[in-house]
Amino acid sequence: MHHHFLLYKPFGYLSQFIYNLKRNKKLLGELHDFPEGTMAIGRLDEDSEGLLILTTDGWMSEVVRSKKVEKEYYAQVDGLITDDAVKQLENGVEIGFKGKKYTTLPCKAFRLNEVPNLPERGKKIRDERHGPTSWVSITVTEGKFRQVRKMTSAVGFPTLRLVRVRVGKIVLGELQPGQAIEIGSIEV
Repeated sequence: MHHHFLLYKPFGYLSQFIYNLKRNKKLLGELHDFPEGTMAIGRLDEDSEGLLILTTDGWMSEVVRSKKVEKEYYAQVDGLITDDAVKQLENGVEIGFKGKKYTTLPCKAFRLNEVPNLPERGKKIRDERHGPTSWVSITVTEGKFRQVRKMTSAVGFPTLRLVRVRVGKIVLGELQPGQAIEIGSIEV
């Protein structure tokens, strides 16, 4: 029988259980007593936070990571994002990936008119005196290395905070940073 979990990955943690390089890193196993063989489905980089699905079922990992499953992110960006920038995100933008230029697939994107109701991040973003910020929702079906961050930067609005809020039908909901809950099955 397989185990499945929803986790709010906090800022500053790697989306893995083992890290063999010399630097000290915070790992997922420090957040909960997961069964042996548990793996993260997809990843969130160390500076990102939000919904992470974990499982002991490798086949389910392949299903969730497929391009058939949407992944929605809320990105706090530097500056007041423009309608033109949002349209560029939707149409696909050119980013660097593995040393080559790559054009992202079309996606869903829209400006959030209100600051999303998210838990405070452990590390302060920056002071308002450095200029305004705004929030945008970006829903992608692919997940290249640091893709959403590269996308917002490509349209002139670097990401300051990135939170994954949805994977398929599964939403972050009321989970708090570091909180993990076991679920019976993964339905995306």
